[in-house]
Amino acid sequence: MQNEGSIETEPWGGRHRSLPSALRLPAAIRGLLLAFALLIAAQPAGSQDITFFRIGAGSADSTYFAIGGLLANAISNPPGSRACEDGGSCGVPGLIAVAQSTDGAVYNVEAIGRGELESGLAQADIAYWAFNGFGPFAEKGQIDALTAIASLYPESVHIMVRADSDITDIGELRGRKVSLGPVQSGSFVDAQIILEAYGLGLEDLDVDLLLSGPAIDKLRTGELDAVFLVAGFPVTALVEFAEDFKVRLLPIEGETAARLITENPFFSKGFISASVYETTDSIETLNVRAQWVASAALDADLVYGITRALWHQRNRKLLDNAHPDGLRIRLDTALTGLSIPLHPGAERFYREAGLLRGGDGGETEGGEKLSEEGAAPADTTIDSATDSVKE
Repeated sequence: MQNEGSIETEPWGGRHRSLPSALRLPAAIRGLLLAFALLIAAQPAGSQDITFFRIGAGSADSTYFAIGGLLANAISNPPGSRACEDGGSCGVPGLIAVAQSTDGAVYNVEAIGRGELESGLAQADIAYWAFNGFGPFAEKGQIDALTAIASLYPESVHIMVRADSDITDIGELRGRKVSLGPVQSGSFVDAQIILEAYGLGLEDLDVDLLLSGPAIDKLRTGELDAVFLVAGFPVTALVEFAEDFKVRLLPIEGETAARLITENPFFSKGFISASVYETTDSIETLNVRAQWVASAALDADLVYGITRALWHQRNRKLLDNAHPDGLRIRLDTALTGLSIPLHPGAERFYREAGLLRGGDGGETEGGEKLSEEGAAPADTTIDSATDSVKE
């Protein structure tokens, strides 16, 4: 069953919903940009140039949006900021980055391809399919202007039901009202892959296409039976509602999980502890890595500076303290599971850091291809914005 007019019948797609970029920015960010615009107008001749840089994230209550904000803070260095060595910004001089609210991974890579975003967050599988024109992009066409800045952290598949629900298995979702996320989200794409493994299609469910916050709220009120979400944990919206109601997470395990991993190499085994959401049981699930992707058209020196700023040791405290997934953003896994080529500016940084060898950025220093098995050397840090990389 389907909500009338909610989704189209093709297995990968749906209606393309696009708003002008400016309209997708939250009011607070639009106000901030206006303030920066006034700042630019007030700058005397010969003052430092200002560059704006957008990071396509997810809905305002999503993990992507929180992480996008962290990345924006780490790489920004507006004119007039205190010097890095004095406890100020260690970002790229003159750069003002913002996290932009979007529908998610599919929207982000498509917007980068259209030149509406400089960069964005996306799951490894979405980035791979977009770059190569496979899967959901087979009919839409490949986005070959897509490159990688870094592999960030593992995301976990959450399939949530109320704690008092009679649903105990994914196969029991047949005929139930289930939110799979917006059509242009990675959750929607991955949900279809997982449902198919359990013998279900979109036509077997009463499908809703909600952002994570509204979806979890409807689960709380009993208007939904289940919610699919691919995100780093803890999911902000779920934590916020935790005091009002309890959830259970449906596992993805056994032979079905093994088959999904074999057929979809971007999936790996995952685990969500009962302590994360105060659920009764810990569960096995699937993980897929979140990646920071960017337009190949961006200046190499700019992306080099952004990559260097991201891994500046003085940004480590920012990443570690602002969000649990920030702890998982590590230089030693920055090349883990990359599914598309590095941007030349990012490649230059990793090569100087000793994390790459060879001519085309295709191997880590240890000789592995850039894949889940190709982790980079640990304990590499940067002392300052101008100092050399140390191991």
